[in-house]
Amino acid sequence: MIDVEHLTKRYGAHPAVDDVSFRCEPGTVTGFLGPNGAGKSTTMRMICGLTPPTSGNALVAGLPYRQLVNPGREVGVLLDASAQHAGRTGREVLTVAARTMGVDRREVATKLDLVGLNEAAAKRRVRAYSLGMRQRLGLALTLLGDPRVLILDEPANGLDPEGIVWMRGLLRDFADRGGTVLLSSHLLREVEAVADRLVVIAGGRLVAQDGKDELLAGAGTLVRARDEDALRVALDRAGLDATPVTGGLLVRAEAEAIGQAAADAGLALTELRPASGAGLEQLFLTLTSAASSRENVR
Repeated sequence: MIDVEHLTKRYGAHPAVDDVSFRCEPGTVTGFLGPNGAGKSTTMRMICGLTPPTSGNALVAGLPYRQLVNPGREVGVLLDASAQHAGRTGREVLTVAARTMGVDRREVATKLDLVGLNEAAAKRRVRAYSLGMRQRLGLALTLLGDPRVLILDEPANGLDPEGIVWMRGLLRDFADRGGTVLLSSHLLREVEAVADRLVVIAGGRLVAQDGKDELLAGAGTLVRARDEDALRVALDRAGLDATPVTGGLLVRAEAEAIGQAAADAGLALTELRPASGAGLEQLFLTLTSAASSRENVR
């Protein structure tokens, strides 16, 4: 369980994270989404006790991270796959962590095998690892203490397509066995494939959170016209925000309002339909672009 309550982080007058609240339940994967600079990494660092919040609090397994007696046995954290001792071998990295957490050393070999690092890879220095191998080692480290919670920032970065599919199965299995996963990633199709819930932030503020299916069902309306520029002008005149997506414009409004705006401008539409099947990418663009527009107005 992860409980985030009114987390805020200011650097001077700049709010990097502004009053963000959400909950990650056991048995679920929560996709944590937002554009670059949205505040995702800062939020995750506050959850893990690495960055002190200006206000608000975060609990992991019922306690602030810093109050967990043996945090590696409660929560596995991967925020930066490069933050590993470059001079140690992969096996040594896990062995040191196992001794620190009081984990049976036999788990080192088990976790290396689980993430696909063979004996030869385990004996290599981390400095010789590719980014994908470092990600696998980082995942082995997060799983070493058999935690109940995983907090992962871009864990698929550097993985090949086969590795990404493998990781998706790993996270789904972890959640299906009652674990809690908070997953931040720019690979929206992978998040869509594995997540149960979505939390979206932009400009440091929460812009949406709900079950994945519920959010995608309310994605808006997809509209196309032969003269797309004229259509955008007509929608803007009607106060309807439109986001360019593959195959047209995505509008957070009912089809009737969009059709009326087009009719008032004398435009013939070539497509007008609910965008519920458009996918997470289009929903993400709609939510974050709308938030950006509000930020610019302020």
